[in-house]
Amino acid sequence: MTAKSLFKHTIFAFAGLSALALSACQSWVQLTPEGAGVELIGDAARVSSCARVGRANVQTLGKIVVVERGSQRLQDELLTLARNEAADLGGDTVVPESLIADGSQVFGVYRCSR
Repeated sequence: MTAKSLFKHTIFAFAGLSALALSACQSWVQLTPEGAGVELIGDAARVSSCARVGRANVQTLGKIVVVERGSQRLQDELLTLARNEAADLGGDTVVPESLIADGSQVFGVYRCSR
């Protein structure tokens, strides 16, 4: 391999890794209009008077190839997915029931009719 060819390969590899790193910063999950009406409550005691309508088992990518995604971005995407799913189930409130593990989290879905 010539020096010129090696340089071209290095440039292409760098460009590819740069594009991958930038895409890792992007969020693919969009909040639906219905999901926007779903509230997150961190304390399960606050939903004791609400009707439980189900469970949202949500998952997103914890890492892209070998690049770990930021924990805040991961949490935001999981919450968005949970809110969207809760709306589909007829709920208006979600409560986390597990910690994040391998890009997954479980939320309880409730109808509190605020």
